[in-house]
Amino acid sequence: MPPKADINKAGWEQSEFPILCETCLGDNPYIRMSKQEYGRSCGTCARPFTVFRWNPGAGMRFKTTVICQTCAKVKNVCQTCLLDLEYGLPTQVRDTALAIQSEAPTSDINREYYAQNMESKLQGNKAELTSGRSVSVGKEMLKQLARTDPYYKRNRPQICSFYVKGECNRGSDCPYRHEMPVDNELSHQNIQDRYHGRNDPVAKKILSGHAESQGLKPPEDVKITSLFLSSLSPSSTELTIRTHVLQSLPGVDPTELKSVVHVAKSKCAFINFKNRSVAETAAQAWANGVEIDGTRVSVKWGRSKPSKDTTPTPSGSIAVSASS
Repeated sequence: MPPKADINKAGWEQSEFPILCETCLGDNPYIRMSKQEYGRSCGTCARPFTVFRWNPGAGMRFKTTVICQTCAKVKNVCQTCLLDLEYGLPTQVRDTALAIQSEAPTSDINREYYAQNMESKLQGNKAELTSGRSVSVGKEMLKQLARTDPYYKRNRPQICSFYVKGECNRGSDCPYRHEMPVDNELSHQNIQDRYHGRNDPVAKKILSGHAESQGLKPPEDVKITSLFLSSLSPSSTELTIRTHVLQSLPGVDPTELKSVVHVAKSKCAFINFKNRSVAETAAQAWANGVEIDGTRVSVKWGRSKPSKDTTPTPSGSIAVSASS
């Protein structure tokens, strides 16, 4: 703990060893790690914390911790890459699968106060931090997407800026990578979006790819904003279906849910959303199905309404179908 006499250091974090995933730690069992107390401000809560720096292996770049341990424990993520420690996935993927609502504030005024409160809870009862519904369907989805082996390629050196400009004269002795950067949606990331699980391009790619593999590829008709639920429990009602739908989509505004049409006789229901983007988010979250009233329900995209031929038929003529 910081000295009690120095009131300016109240709430600052001091630690002896970082919280890291196996990938960031590297494949070298003997590494040298430097430690600097209060070396920088946390990338999420802005509080000064102990910074660790090390080289994960030969030919790799030096890595450093970017968030404090309190923020890492709250989200159960690595202090360096901000990926989930259990599944190796972005927090947006994990929170979407388990229907976890992020309660951490994003404004500069409240985030430091929130981090101090979470630190006191961590020292007291860790169970108080648990939120969301850890349903079996979501855990099954995470197990399918989880990275089981370390991905050391993520520790490679940065791209040489002189090589990009055609001015690097070091050749093979250059410690940086000699390749041209790729400019796509995955290259535009920031620490706040990765930590809070919002607008993360990597998470969006993982979720959309998994949904397509489960047969939930978005239809080409952008007017389709409905999802079809089948194999519902006989005890399900329109109210319980609506409640479970909103609980499984904690980040979605309830007003985005246009209507729920329950067909009790067929044990199915249509979930109609106002916007196509919200329907795609729901399809990604329900790629492995959704649990309603203790029953695992299958999910499919709705179908577009058949277009009606409004062309008037001339009087005295007979309309002939194309199949005649």
